[in-house]
Amino acid sequence: FVYYGFNCLRMGTTAPTAQAAGAEGWTEVRGMLGRALFLASTIAGCLLALQNLIVDFAFWFIEASAEVEYLGSRYFLIRVWATPAAMSTYVIIGWFYGLQEVRIPLILQISTNAINIVLDLLFVFGFGWGVEGVAAASVIAEYAGLIIGAAMVWRTLSRLGGRAGWSRILDPARFRHMVAINRDIFLRTLCLIAAFAYLTAQGARMGDVILAANAVLFNMVTFMAYALEGFAGASQAMVGRAVGAGSKADYRGAVHYSSLWALAFAAAFTVAYAVAGSSIVDILTTMTEVRAVAYAALPWMIAAPLVSVWGYQFDGIFIGATRSVEMRDAMIVSLLIYLIATEAFRPLLGNHGIWLGFTVFMIAR
Repeated sequence: FVYYGFNCLRMGTTAPTAQAAGAEGWTEVRGMLGRALFLASTIAGCLLALQNLIVDFAFWFIEASAEVEYLGSRYFLIRVWATPAAMSTYVIIGWFYGLQEVRIPLILQISTNAINIVLDLLFVFGFGWGVEGVAAASVIAEYAGLIIGAAMVWRTLSRLGGRAGWSRILDPARFRHMVAINRDIFLRTLCLIAAFAYLTAQGARMGDVILAANAVLFNMVTFMAYALEGFAGASQAMVGRAVGAGSKADYRGAVHYSSLWALAFAAAFTVAYAVAGSSIVDILTTMTEVRAVAYAALPWMIAAPLVSVWGYQFDGIFIGATRSVEMRDAMIVSLLIYLIATEAFRPLLGNHGIWLGFTVFMIAR
């Protein structure tokens, strides 16, 4: 949740970079990268300094079992040391999206995850390190990914025009504008995280079985979200470039085609979850009691893609146009609606009430 919260660094870098590229302002494209990396480093330093307070607050909020809290704390206090690499990688990915160089982030993320998977297998099954091994694998993979990303940035900068020194990077007006965009996106993302954390907390209070089942289901939400955020990311880059170039026709085309493709993929996820939802649950857990709870909630997963697609898509369009204030305010209102709905439905419907409230949240977005 902490890492996801600062995903604003990716989104807040994509749109200004795309707008600068659309206006062929290559000096500003360079300057944007420098400013965003400076901000990412500052945020990472603060998170490292506050790591103990963060983990204490998290488990005060969630109120999980003693075992979950112990293992979660052990994981967090290792994984948090990857924060500088993770934050910088967000910036690098967002910058390449802004340039519409989408293959490079794909290579970067596949490489990072492949390293992570191999090290997970080695540390957990080979060395028997358990949850600490999972965390250590992620830390090493994040820094490996940063090295790969930095090499790709260096190669790209060598063929870009323009030149940006520290005076450009730390220009007060430009820096304030970037911080304002990231602030609004961060608050939007914080509301989204609060909704996810609230869903987790509600499940935890109903027992470890429901907590585990909802974690399985949330993986299905995450699979879907990554696909839909892909089209939202395309919207950010395409809308940003159109705005930078001052082209209404390009803007309308970006909105139209990215939305059509997003809807098509949402429909495909709905069909896949309807046909293979039980099999996906079986892959993610072998526990019979957890599977039973997850099976019962599968109708919410089947509905989720078509319900959720528009919230992600509009986020991408508004971020691309750097209309972050409106997006932030809409998310705040949606969160309030979600909390009220869940508090009303959960006492009546149990775990179904939790997922009904989440569905209402996505509709409100």
